[in-house]
Amino acid sequence: MRRVVVAFALALPGAAVATVAAAPAAHADGCYTWKRDLYQGRSGDDVHQLQIRVAGWAGRRDIVEIDGRYGPKTAAAVRRFQAAYGLRADGIAGSQTYARLYALQDNDCTPEHFSYGELDDGCGRSGYRGGPVSATKTKENALRAMWKLEALRRDLGDRPLRVTSGYRSTSCNRQVGGASNSQHRYGTAADLAAPAGRSLCDVARDARDHGFSGIYGPGYPDHDDHVHVDSRRENTDDGLPNTTSWSAPDCGIGAGAD
Repeated sequence: MRRVVVAFALALPGAAVATVAAAPAAHADGCYTWKRDLYQGRSGDDVHQLQIRVAGWAGRRDIVEIDGRYGPKTAAAVRRFQAAYGLRADGIAGSQTYARLYALQDNDCTPEHFSYGELDDGCGRSGYRGGPVSATKTKENALRAMWKLEALRRDLGDRPLRVTSGYRSTSCNRQVGGASNSQHRYGTAADLAAPAGRSLCDVARDARDHGFSGIYGPGYPDHDDHVHVDSRRENTDDGLPNTTSWSAPDCGIGAGAD
């Protein structure tokens, strides 16, 4: 395009040559394609989509609100994401940041190392139906949880991180003896086994830096063989006070020790 414009201008007698640069072709991605740089002050669905993918880099005791507004928390999460993947950590989402995200996400928008099927494993796959909110909302919650798990996995050395329990329908949750107000029923929670070469306490400690507001692990009743993580502060559907709740006493987490 640029060559055509310049050639046309040169063909006009006495015409001044104006350089017109064509916009770069957008990357075509099977899930979502960003078409502009994003930074503090911008807003829109593209910011919303970015926030879902970087919410796992929120930082200690913090969360990234998925509100479509690029504020300081989003910028900080983008910087941590960039640093984790060896990019220039400037908090501006541009072509290199998007390229990394495109490499991480599958065509159904799930991150590379997790899937909807893996998170919908309670008592057999239910299609995210049978919980207190719609299947669409539950699946959306599960997607957000998966991106946080992807960040946690990266922080644990990119070792396979196995989900031992994800979404549970209300009847399934009752069947397995889950708490009546369990976050599993909303798709916001996952129980995790320790990756090879790492301990459950490693998982619980690292989870504090990846946007999880609910963490229960070794030393908490019935959690000595797994770590539970959830996003209760973001779950406005459960009608409960959505505050940070961490307890893994054997790992030094909880009772003011975190």
